[in-house]
Amino acid sequence: MIDRRLLLAGAGALALVAGLRWLRATDVEAASSFELQKSDSEWRAVLSKAQYDVLRLHRTEVPGSSPLNHEKRKGVFVCAGCDLPLFSSDTKYDSRTGWPSFYRPLANAVGTATDRVLLLPRTEVHCRRCGGHLGHVFEGGPPPTGLRYCINGVALKFNADAAS
Repeated sequence: MIDRRLLLAGAGALALVAGLRWLRATDVEAASSFELQKSDSEWRAVLSKAQYDVLRLHRTEVPGSSPLNHEKRKGVFVCAGCDLPLFSSDTKYDSRTGWPSFYRPLANAVGTATDRVLLLPRTEVHCRRCGGHLGHVFEGGPPPTGLRYCINGVALKFNADAAS
């Protein structure tokens, strides 16, 4: 005969695993293909550990840790994973959040998905070419969009030579 406590513990563990999988899931993971495809080992070979953690594992860098927070030159911010131009320096502003922030991405540069990691749904922002996790977009940004693209600096590279 099965012990009732064991049965309940097993059911609870199964529910916990299923719930954690759902919480970590994003619509990006459901997308079967991006323009640029690489294996996990290929991504690890071309990205630093910090870049890999953010771009591929959807982690977040420590606020205030990115030198790009203080970048004021004209240029373009590109994806650290695939060099796709993402944001113009003309749309960067100081949101005082600790991460580089922009009020608008470049045309056809980013995609979005629902992120449920913190229980409340958020809008995750990813590179439309390689699917790399960039950060999140929130309301409460400056005009003209009223949006705040709060982006991990480690997910970006700055190109001062590019026209913005």
